[in-house]
Amino acid sequence: MTPVAGRGAGSPAPLSADVARVAGVSRKTVSRVLNNEPYVSDAVRQRVLDAAEELGYRLNHAARALASGRNRSIGVVALGTAGYGTAMLLVGIEKAVRDAGYALRVVNTPDGAPEGIAGAVMSLLEQGVDGIVVSEPVVEGRVSVRIDVPVLFLGAPPSFPSGRTLTVGVGAHALARAATDHLLDLGHATVHHLAGPQRWYASKDRMEGWRAALAARGAQEPPVIQGDWSPESGYAAGRELASDNSVTAVFAAGDEMAVGLIHALREGGRRVPEDISVVGFDGNPVFAYVTPPLTTVRQPFDAAALEGIRLLVHAIEQPERELPPASEPPVELVVRGSTAPPPSPQEQTVPRAV
Repeated sequence: MTPVAGRGAGSPAPLSADVARVAGVSRKTVSRVLNNEPYVSDAVRQRVLDAAEELGYRLNHAARALASGRNRSIGVVALGTAGYGTAMLLVGIEKAVRDAGYALRVVNTPDGAPEGIAGAVMSLLEQGVDGIVVSEPVVEGRVSVRIDVPVLFLGAPPSFPSGRTLTVGVGAHALARAATDHLLDLGHATVHHLAGPQRWYASKDRMEGWRAALAARGAQEPPVIQGDWSPESGYAAGRELASDNSVTAVFAAGDEMAVGLIHALREGGRRVPEDISVVGFDGNPVFAYVTPPLTTVRQPFDAAALEGIRLLVHAIEQPERELPPASEPPVELVVRGSTAPPPSPQEQTVPRAV
């Protein structure tokens, strides 16, 4: 690479023209690379990035905001919960936003009520965000606020008006099918389902995936057991199921419920997985170290966040262009010690009262 003469400690900050000269490309190409736009070959992109690093070039976000009318910030409306899935999705969003060269602003809502979401959105708009991410999973009813910036919905359908909306799923339906198929593949005649609260879109998606897997295999659909994501609700479900010898497999819509379920089953004299197999959902790594280690499906938090932010930035920076096609999130089944083939009648243990 050609060095830039005379750039010492007291020299002015490098400009995009300097990067273009060192990389041997046009300033427009430099702009495309640094704004993560398409239509640049990998070799040219790397050359520009190497030149920018060599020169110590950094994008001047304040100048760009004045020139473009944008503040280079993205807002997120998130449910105020410490749940593993919600927290990991927010971590993925933060990284994707930062990598895209934007600042992140987060507003939590306490319970997903429409008025709380409307207030969160208004707060973000007042801060001048260029786009909004709604990772709010429990919207009920229509939010009465008009939004004039692009809005990305992660896993949930649009629930309020906006000039441009995008939806990127986290693959909950496909993951739930994979969890159910795993149990059916082991030879279980059917699979019971411990569901999350039905106010959550994620819970509905997982239930539909479970139903679709059973229907595709011609398996009977047992009654749904209702939980609330907590291990306590899983424990209550386990007490209910432990006395039913016909139950040999359960798909729980969340890892924490699955662990509570297993605890109650074992207290009730049912062995896991020898008598009853259990699959969770989320992929919390902590539950690789419970007894037995939990089989689960891992949510692709990073992939969903990266894909969503890629599309949102495209909508912000190139509003006149069609959105590129969205890629499907990966499906990852993590098989551990909580699943096995169903027991033969002579192998089943006798449940005890709990």
